Amino acid sequence: MSDKKPWAGRFNEPTDAFVEAFTASVDFDRRLYRYDIQGSIAHATMLADRGILTAEERERIIQGLEAIRERIDNDQFEWSVSLEDVHMNVESALTAAIGDAGKKLHTGRSRNDQVATDIRLWLRDEIETIRGELLRLQTALIDLAEREAETILPGFTHLQTAQPITFGHHMLAWFEMLQRDRERLADCNKRVNIMPLGSAALAGTTYPIDRQQTARLLGFSGPCENSLDGVSDRDFAIEFSAAASILMMHLSRFSEELIIWSSAQFGFVELSDRFCTGSSIMPQKKNPDVPELIRGKSGRIFGHLVGLLTLMKGQPLAYNKDNQEDKEPLFDTVDNLKGSLKVFADMIPGIRCRTENMRAAAMKGFATATDLADYLVRKGIPFRDAHEVVGKAVALGVRKGCDLADLSLEELRGFSGQIEDDVFEVLTLEGSIAARDHIGGTAPRQVRVAIERARRRAV
Repeated sequence: MSDKKPWAGRFNEPTDAFVEAFTASVDFDRRLYRYDIQGSIAHATMLADRGILTAEERERIIQGLEAIRERIDNDQFEWSVSLEDVHMNVESALTAAIGDAGKKLHTGRSRNDQVATDIRLWLRDEIETIRGELLRLQTALIDLAEREAETILPGFTHLQTAQPITFGHHMLAWFEMLQRDRERLADCNKRVNIMPLGSAALAGTTYPIDRQQTARLLGFSGPCENSLDGVSDRDFAIEFSAAASILMMHLSRFSEELIIWSSAQFGFVELSDRFCTGSSIMPQKKNPDVPELIRGKSGRIFGHLVGLLTLMKGQPLAYNKDNQEDKEPLFDTVDNLKGSLKVFADMIPGIRCRTENMRAAAMKGFATATDLADYLVRKGIPFRDAHEVVGKAVALGVRKGCDLADLSLEELRGFSGQIEDDVFEVLTLEGSIAARDHIGGTAPRQVRVAIERARRRAV
């Protein structure tokens, strides 16, 4: 394979050695080789159908490209930095293998539309892989919710005890977030699945190409409408990174809860040993390293989004060398997002609830105060007045160091004569959660119905 640059005709001296290494992208864009070859095969097929290549040239090109793909698959391909990128490495190897027919492959296209097409083909597949991992995580959450549909824990606002809820209900909240993520990625893929190939360098080509045919061959919904936009657009990468950032934000929030819940101070859950590590000097430690690392990786993904926005904000039309900097953050986002989803989906089934600790925590912090206010409203007291009555009762509980359910009927009646002995039915944890028996509520019956709905949606 020759290291001669295919664009070197107008240059009188070789590229500086450091510049050559500095501007090359082959070390990271070689991962696109399958998509580069896939695009080239479709392009060659179209060129032959339009009479720009002969049938024989098409077959030689396709066979040559398939042989190169096999060599790369088997780690038998020698990559050259002097050839700059994956495209020139593949084309040079093809020309070395089949001669002049290989030099004709680039007819009617440019590296500008070629790389834009390769990235879209690659990202389209990666999005579907990510959505598959999301679905696996959602399924694990549904199974955990079903297992713990009646397990009671305190629900929080401001990280202060608010109202009792069920653990199953809480897990389904995460399901809903991930469902939006999965839908968001599916919508993003609609804009990824547009083909730039045929835009050439920026203005299109003088050859009688059939872009609709090439789009069909590559499974795109259609070609881009404008050649300038086709080669310079990276909105699809930014949009994906935005969706990835929202997804990682969700995983980070979930990680934070698992970190808190698994601490000795809370003791709500225990994570499997397979997803934790110990301390080099403190033998008692069981550190939730997996959720901690995912929480940290969210910042990395957010940074890539900001980096891509910054990369594009000052570029005039059309293609600029700046765009070479889109790949590494995009590749890293995909790699870390897939890894985070995989380990999360593997970790969730091993979560074990410490139900007694959860219940004891729910008994603290006056979690049924709202239930007492609702009780008084049903007795005919305006809600704001009921709110004040319960607030005074809570103040007494604080002074005595006990929960509302531990106050005597006489003490409660001191705040309102409407309170009767049936009040203790609403002050129980079971009574509180069972009363929220509507769509979206935490009652175990509603949780089970929501689980069935979730299973139908998780497809």
